[in-house]
Amino acid sequence: MLRHTAFGITFVLCISCVLGKTIVVLMAFRATLPGNNAMKWFGPPQQRLSVLTFTLIQVLICVLWLTISPPFPFQNSKYYKERIILECGLGSAIGFWAVLGYIGFLALLCFILAFLARKLPDNFNEAKFITFSMLIFCAVWITFIPAYISSPGKFTVAVEIFAILASSFGLIICIFAPKCFIIMFRPEQNTKKHLMGKAASKSL
Repeated sequence: MLRHTAFGITFVLCISCVLGKTIVVLMAFRATLPGNNAMKWFGPPQQRLSVLTFTLIQVLICVLWLTISPPFPFQNSKYYKERIILECGLGSAIGFWAVLGYIGFLALLCFILAFLARKLPDNFNEAKFITFSMLIFCAVWITFIPAYISSPGKFTVAVEIFAILASSFGLIICIFAPKCFIIMFRPEQNTKKHLMGKAASKSL
């Protein structure tokens, strides 16, 4: 009964952290403009509060789903006459798609913000990596919808697992692989002096 809700809350928590990071990237460069104190209103406490707020909204959706019409086990003998397969029914389809829709909304918002920040200086700019990760994430879950609807019986679970793993690896590889590459193979670039010097030369 908690499988879908745990998945929804966990994914919203991850996407909220990425969304907060994207907003920080945008705010950091807007704060460099004269008279702009944007970072004052989006410091670490506000970032944690935004992640908590986004996650609590998903928790509220899941609680309403579990209260009104929760998932339930049922015996499926439609596709295999010789055996009975125990599956997890969605209960309320509206609740299930509301959970997925909220995840998609946050991912789309994160993608738009990261796309707007793609032309910021490369040294401090993680927006390009976030853009690619969100592009992969959205592509996986858009293809998930028709595959999930058309998959019979127990294959729906396999489709859901594949979508979760593919989108998770997309996020991890696109965001963290470039950082790991610099740390492991180009440690000379992993210094404040290198970053500040290169940024100064670009601004000139």
